[in-house]
Amino acid sequence: MGLTGTRTVLLAAVVAVLLFAATVWLWPRLAGRGVPRVLARIGALLLVQASLFAAVGLYANQSFGFYGSWADLFGTEDRPGVVVDHDTPAAKRVRLVETRRVNVPGSGAATASGRIEKVEIQGAASRIASTAYVYLPPEYFRSGHRREFPAALVLTGYPGTTEALINGLKYPQTAHRLVKEGKMPPMVLVMMRPTVVPPRDTECVDVPDGPRTETYFTRDVPAAVSAYYRVGDGARNWAVMGNSTGGYCALKMTMRHPESFSVGVALSPSYEAPIDATTGDLFGGSKRLRRENDMMWRLDHEPAPPVSLLVTSSEKGEHNYRDTVRFIDKVKRLNARGEPTRISSMILPSGGHNFNTWKRQIPGCLEWLGNRLAAPDRRH
Repeated sequence: MGLTGTRTVLLAAVVAVLLFAATVWLWPRLAGRGVPRVLARIGALLLVQASLFAAVGLYANQSFGFYGSWADLFGTEDRPGVVVDHDTPAAKRVRLVETRRVNVPGSGAATASGRIEKVEIQGAASRIASTAYVYLPPEYFRSGHRREFPAALVLTGYPGTTEALINGLKYPQTAHRLVKEGKMPPMVLVMMRPTVVPPRDTECVDVPDGPRTETYFTRDVPAAVSAYYRVGDGARNWAVMGNSTGGYCALKMTMRHPESFSVGVALSPSYEAPIDATTGDLFGGSKRLRRENDMMWRLDHEPAPPVSLLVTSSEKGEHNYRDTVRFIDKVKRLNARGEPTRISSMILPSGGHNFNTWKRQIPGCLEWLGNRLAAPDRRH
């Protein structure tokens, strides 16, 4: 069973309850003096506490996506790199792994609830391969909707799991509901984690002499997905959205690559890449590269791109609030000079850097995003 699987969490909870019940039942027999009985009581208490900690820890990991697998948890992730053939047609750079239904009320048929497909996406330019969960809305399978769809790349934080976007933040379920309520058009969601070379946190940077993560997300993923699915292939058809590290990636990739994304949504983002033990040296010691990945610096020194941005924060409980206000003010000053970058924001009165806060923000952000993407013109 997988680390983040529901059955794993339920099994841990059942074991904890059974051990607690057994301890209560057997406690009278363990009463009394003597080393064996004292050790038995200590052992029973330790077993109960360990099982409770394990159950709570597994539930927290499933909810917040700290670790994606047992290998990730124990630091034994050693998957070899994937060789990518550059002459492979783009449509064949997506490999279907499995399909699953969307957990929404009503029929489980794809025409009613949509479908989630787990795929592996190979990057021709970056030579990176990573898995994704692709949400296809019900309209994708209906005979009357043969047009191509807009798409959004949705990224987790670090070291998050892609499953957390489905089970914790509930992106597919929220998009399904909003479309049903007429608040946004149907779109394809490509859900991924930014950690494509675990365990390193690359902050979606093309690392000198290292993984070209930015190239993978801005060139390889849109090209492969557009060739495999009925998805538009222009920047006006693509958005990128993410939380925390994924929020920084969304903001940065939209600003740096308006040829790939026309809309970016950043939930609780930072505005520059950190340098710490999880990232290593992302810029090869280059101050120029580091500045170019600093969004505040870009607003002051680079041409403003023709994109729409949405940033979120909270007045209380969120560490990025002051930086978010500064960022908004900078873009507003550019607007006043006629520059093409557009900014919107969602500021909560209070809310921490966590799933509960982001779940409050996602519906409004998806609605905003969906109504700024253009529907593709091509027909099939």
